[in-house]
Amino acid sequence: MSFFGQVNRMFDAAAAHTEHPEGVLHQIRACDNICRIEFPLKRDDGAIEVIKGYRAEHSHHKQPTKGGIRYATSVSVDEVMALAALMSYKCAIVDVPFGGAKGGVHIDRRDYSDAELERLTRRYTFELARKNYIGPGIDVPAPDYGTSSREMAWILDTYNQLEHNELNSLACVTGKPVGQGGVRGRTEATGRGVFYGIRQACQFEDDMKELGLEPGIEGKTVVVQGLGNVGYHSAKFLQDGGAKLVGFAEIEGAIHDPDGMDIDAVMKHRRETGSIMDFPGATNIAASAEALELECDILVPAALEGVITEENAPRIKARIVAEAANGPVTSAADQILQDNGVLMIPDVYLNAGGVTVSYFEWLRNLSHVRHGRMSRRFEERNAERILRAVDELTAESFDDRLLDSLIKRIGFGASEEDLVNSGLEDTMAFAYDEVRVIRKEKDVDMRTAAFISAINKIAKSYADMGIFP
Repeated sequence: MSFFGQVNRMFDAAAAHTEHPEGVLHQIRACDNICRIEFPLKRDDGAIEVIKGYRAEHSHHKQPTKGGIRYATSVSVDEVMALAALMSYKCAIVDVPFGGAKGGVHIDRRDYSDAELERLTRRYTFELARKNYIGPGIDVPAPDYGTSSREMAWILDTYNQLEHNELNSLACVTGKPVGQGGVRGRTEATGRGVFYGIRQACQFEDDMKELGLEPGIEGKTVVVQGLGNVGYHSAKFLQDGGAKLVGFAEIEGAIHDPDGMDIDAVMKHRRETGSIMDFPGATNIAASAEALELECDILVPAALEGVITEENAPRIKARIVAEAANGPVTSAADQILQDNGVLMIPDVYLNAGGVTVSYFEWLRNLSHVRHGRMSRRFEERNAERILRAVDELTAESFDDRLLDSLIKRIGFGASEEDLVNSGLEDTMAFAYDEVRVIRKEKDVDMRTAAFISAINKIAKSYADMGIFP
């Protein structure tokens, strides 16, 4: 079954638990627009190569549409349609007012120089603009697999050249460098959101009891597959939260140490040697996929889709599978894991941290004001006034050094990054609780509950517009 077919299969399973008319469900399920692009790229040696690119806009129930751009050899019409659909549902689940979109270029970025990647990115942006597939109120890309803030800066610069009178042009793309209108906290947002989602799931004592686990993150063993931006930051925050990282998998292989490994030490080793293999104290695993089957409490697949299939799903030993990547578990494998009592924290919810903070960046660009700029100093002064008033009202005044220390520790205003992280934490916690309530009420798994939440919210958007009753 195709990737888009698997997404629709999950959609249909959830739709069966709703009461919306078939016509409404068909509209929610359908991909509204798909654009296929082919353009020439002049290589550094003078050769001409024809590059294939795509952009899908799944749903316009909210505008603009929103979704990343990936550079990978897996990019195809089916993949971008599937990922755009997941973006629609993801945004709805976490109450971010975007429709879903996704784009990609069919390349292995390792085969191209920086200069070639820049020319390619700028031409791709030109093609999107010419076809009306990019703009602050139309369609807003972001980084994805194989792209970063650098590519987003190139996209912004190209868009500015094409639309030089656009007041809100900064909002045409998110995930930009901070100096180009990006927001602090965006780089690690998806990984931080994965941590917040897992932490929220682990706080429910009755859910953990069903899995034979204690509540909380601390002490839980974790295996992370994929050490890109999302995988690294997921591992980093889980480690900081008290989890034990016992396994890592990358394209070159995997390593395992039941006593735990430090993520930064592993990354340093990889930078120095070009591989995670032969990390001191760890056991090498030649076949990367075998790391998915290691003993652990939490498995975090954070690479590409389809890594857990019906073939290896019966051998998964984790009690919690937290989908940091998009579609890492096939629909057939998902059923096997559910039957084996695994708690699935679905991608359609768990990796929504990126789009949530992208929303904050988009708002920042439209308002032309940095988050916290209007209130930070006021909050600091107000907290200081309160502490000094308490000092005056107490029978014995604080020592001046103690008072100054309290003011520094307590009397500070929230920075932009503080506000972004706070908003992300609240979003992930609220959305998980909302989905969990549906799970209990409908007696379904978390993935089905998440899709039900998305379907109901999108259907309401259409009803509010008067398109469907």
